[in-house]
Amino acid sequence: MHGTPHIVSDVMTHTVTAVGRKATFKEIVQMMQDWKVSALPVLEGEGRVIGVVSEADLLPKEEFRDSDPDRYTQLRHRSDLAKADAVAAEELMTSPALTTHPDATLAQAARTMAHSRVKRLPVVNELGMLEGIVSRSDLLKVFLRSDDEIAEEVRREVAAYLFPAPGSTVLVQVHDGVVKLAGRVRDTSLIPVAARLIRAVEGVVDVDFELEERGNSAGSPGAGAARL
Repeated sequence: MHGTPHIVSDVMTHTVTAVGRKATFKEIVQMMQDWKVSALPVLEGEGRVIGVVSEADLLPKEEFRDSDPDRYTQLRHRSDLAKADAVAAEELMTSPALTTHPDATLAQAARTMAHSRVKRLPVVNELGMLEGIVSRSDLLKVFLRSDDEIAEEVRREVAAYLFPAPGSTVLVQVHDGVVKLAGRVRDTSLIPVAARLIRAVEGVVDVDFELEERGNSAGSPGAGAARL
C-alpha cells in the first residue's frame, strides 16, 4: 500500500575513511581529526569490515594515563585497561563490528543505532565488504521532505484507501511535517488505523484528526471532531 520506503543506500555516504588492523593509535587519532569523524571501520584484506574503532575506544589511554588501578578497578574495567595499553587498531577495535546493509530500511538502521547507542554504522554487502557508512544525520534526511510531497502520499496511500469518496470527504493538510485530516467519513473507527499508516510515511512529524462520522448532526450522540 505505501510507497517504497527509503533504504540505507539512498542516504549513506559512499566515500568512507577506514583503517587497517595494524593502524597505530596515533594514525587513528590523526585520521579522526582530519576527517572529523568519531569512529572508523577497521578493514581486512580487500575491504571486509572486521571491527570499528571509536573515540570511546581511545579514551582509556588518557583515562588511565597516570593512575595505578586497584584490584577492584582492574576487575571492573578490565576491557578499558586492556585498551589503555593498546597501540594498534586490532587491539582497540570493537569486534565483531555492528553493521547494516544497503537495502535495510532507515527505520531498521535507526533502531540498531538507538539500541546499541552508536552514532554511525558501516554499510556492508552480503560478503561483509564495506560499501559506505550511515550516520544519525543521514537517517534524519527524510524529515527534509516537502509538505506537499508528504500530503500527496497521505492522500494517495492512506486517505483514498481508508476513506474513499463518495462516502467520505477528507481534506489533507501538512505543515512542517504535521499532518492534519479534516472532514466527514463513514467510519471513524478507522482513525487509529489511519494514524498508524500516516506515522509510517517518511517525513511525518505528527498527525492530527478533525474527522466527523457522516450522518451525525451537531446535536446527536457521537457528533463532533474525532481526535487522537
